[in-house]
Amino acid sequence: MKRIYYLYVIILGSIVIGCNPLEDINNEINANNPGVVEEVQYTLTDDDYTDDIEDGGLGLDRTRFDFEDDAKTMLPDFLSEKYPFLSDGSTVKVGYNLFRGSAEGVSDYSGADIYQLSNADYASTGSDAFGFYPNIDANDEIPAVLDAAIAGAAEGDIVLAKYEQYFEDPEVGLANVYQASFPANFDDFENIDVLGAEGWTSQSGYAQGSGFNGGALANEDWLISPEIDLTGITNLKFQINQEIDFLGDPSLFDVLISTDYTTGGDPMAATWTAVSFDKTMFGSMSLSEDIDFPYGGATIHVALKYSSTDSDSPRWRVESFAIKTIGVTGDTNRKGAHFVYDGGEWESADGVYYLSSADYDSMGESFGQPGRFNSFSSSTHNDDYLPTFLSLKEPFAFGQEEDELIVVYDYFSGSCDCLQVRGDLYSVIGGEWVEYQSTIATTLQFGLEDGVWVPDNTIRYTLVASDYDLVASALLTEPGFEDAAGNLNSFGNFNRSGGSTNWSDEMVITGLAIVLDNLNPDAEEGQKYIVTIDTWAPGDSTEDFSLIKTGGEWEAN
Repeated sequence: MKRIYYLYVIILGSIVIGCNPLEDINNEINANNPGVVEEVQYTLTDDDYTDDIEDGGLGLDRTRFDFEDDAKTMLPDFLSEKYPFLSDGSTVKVGYNLFRGSAEGVSDYSGADIYQLSNADYASTGSDAFGFYPNIDANDEIPAVLDAAIAGAAEGDIVLAKYEQYFEDPEVGLANVYQASFPANFDDFENIDVLGAEGWTSQSGYAQGSGFNGGALANEDWLISPEIDLTGITNLKFQINQEIDFLGDPSLFDVLISTDYTTGGDPMAATWTAVSFDKTMFGSMSLSEDIDFPYGGATIHVALKYSSTDSDSPRWRVESFAIKTIGVTGDTNRKGAHFVYDGGEWESADGVYYLSSADYDSMGESFGQPGRFNSFSSSTHNDDYLPTFLSLKEPFAFGQEEDELIVVYDYFSGSCDCLQVRGDLYSVIGGEWVEYQSTIATTLQFGLEDGVWVPDNTIRYTLVASDYDLVASALLTEPGFEDAAGNLNSFGNFNRSGGSTNWSDEMVITGLAIVLDNLNPDAEEGQKYIVTIDTWAPGDSTEDFSLIKTGGEWEAN
């Protein structure tokens, strides 16, 4: 099929010369010149995605297409508005952003069930502390813990085991029997709303109780812990890290303990006893003294009860609280590791790494840095830190080209005010760790047929010298092709002027099929080509042929 160009001469009284090919095309379009047949390349701008349709945009709420089919459906109308005077035979190759989702396998680890090792679990491994000692390889000890704790594990199950490991050998002192840290443990607690629309919320570094919304409002809300078993433990202490602001009446909130509350029950039906602690206005996060806690041997629930009135709406922020006893103590690193149930046993997962609290701290502990709250967020993005972190962290610092690692981390989401577990795939490219791109830049070609833009996978290709040699050698002994192939072999072009060496349309298609099978042996069904060939017609010339792959064979289109 030949391309046909229509030439129109318009006397404008002045001559406009453009050096930008796309600008020249648009100048022709703006001059309302019909019959323009062109090959155009265009890349969508941010405004193209988000502008309203009546303003010439696509009306999307993001600068990407979620699916290629969406692009195929929406772009024809967009192109009709943008290029109203291009004629049939024109093509536009559109560059656009396409969402391709998370890397394969990442969600298996970021969405894994979480198992938090308990004091009893550490004891079962022979530890007399509340975490693993520095010289203990947790990966060797945790499989036995999971075997005992998880019944009915199935082949392929994945668990994220979270645990504590001492930086240095611990010393005798007060050690945590139970600790709740927010927002990490916020979802483990029952959040019971008794009165009002405000109350307990999960924030980036703490749980917050507040009844203020444009003014003081009456509220009552309970944040109740899971069951805490203190059987066999004595000499207990309680400690809370908190911030108290705008408090008028100290009785508006309390730390309450119950030995008869049942998870999921009515807190009003249980007996609660207040813990006596200092409620002096702090104005910033402050750690309380160790408070006597006479609940050794009991099974309890701890409740943070917040209330406010129409005239008194204090703000209570709780970063953590802990129940302690005499034991070994020391600073610990909060860590995690993934395990896969394979062949009837738990095995450490390869190619995946869960960030520890020390890892976040190494990236900076100031405001706006990951170590501040040991998590990432929309304002503290993982991709701003993890490539550098991996380049410095052994053994990842010595990654080889194309090495891959799934990194799993905690992420505070403002949309739900909650801490989520997320993950990304990182690869070594050009000697550097690079995050997998969920949105990629790609292209989609459209052709104008009968006045309608349709998705078009046509590839334009011009034969080179080796292609002519290939066709000639393949057909020199083929019946009916001998003379034509011999002429092609001698002159390096297709004779289209007649005679015994002439190449008919059908013969050219046969020859071009040989070229395309060599050029693109894995071409999919429906792939189209427009191939430009050198001819003798007589005289040197060129000619275009359109082919399509149908039923596994190349034929004229």
